[in-house]
Amino acid sequence: MNSKLVLVSALAAGVLTTAGIAQTASPQAPATHATAPAAPPPPQAIPAKIAFIELEEVAAATNEGQKAVAEVQKKYQPQKDALDKLKAEIDALTKQLQNPPATMSDEERASRARDLDTKQKQLQRDADDAQTSYNSDVSDAIGKILQKLGPIVVKYVQENGYTMLLDNTGQPQQGGLNLLWGGSDISAAVVAAYNASSKVATPIPSAPSATRPAPATPKPATPKQ
Repeated sequence: MNSKLVLVSALAAGVLTTAGIAQTASPQAPATHATAPAAPPPPQAIPAKIAFIELEEVAAATNEGQKAVAEVQKKYQPQKDALDKLKAEIDALTKQLQNPPATMSDEERASRARDLDTKQKQLQRDADDAQTSYNSDVSDAIGKILQKLGPIVVKYVQENGYTMLLDNTGQPQQGGLNLLWGGSDISAAVVAAYNASSKVATPIPSAPSATRPAPATPKPATPKQ
């Protein structure tokens, strides 16, 4: 019981040092001055080599990304045409009410104003729905490319000796790092590396740019009464 108590106390106090054990085993040995441990070497400073990239923009700028965005745009072209047609009808009604002919009765004016209000609300509703669906489809398409882009980015960073990689996508208040200096933009190099890996042909010049254009959401002004 006593030996266990001594052992626990010694462990708690941290006194079971190598020197203490040696002195207990050989009490007759003459005491010598303890040698101070050698100071650890100072840490070596490793020069930082920082790379930054805008991952979503890079994914959209690849040949595959541009092709994917163009396919989404083609899918939503009928909706865009319908929105443009409705917008033209609204513009025509707006002009009629702003500059009505002298023969237009008050009843007809009120009827056209109601028609205009209905079309404006329909345009806003349809445009919002198209915008939401379009953005979702583009995000899904770009997300699939991002999954394949990751390993290529890591490989490029490792092969070129970078010690830190920052994603510069977005604004600071949205979580983006917004690196302004002290790093190398590797976006173009990664786009080239991805294109070489994917073997997707460069889109024809008439293809839309990969800047994520969305269906138009016109907001016609309310005509003066």
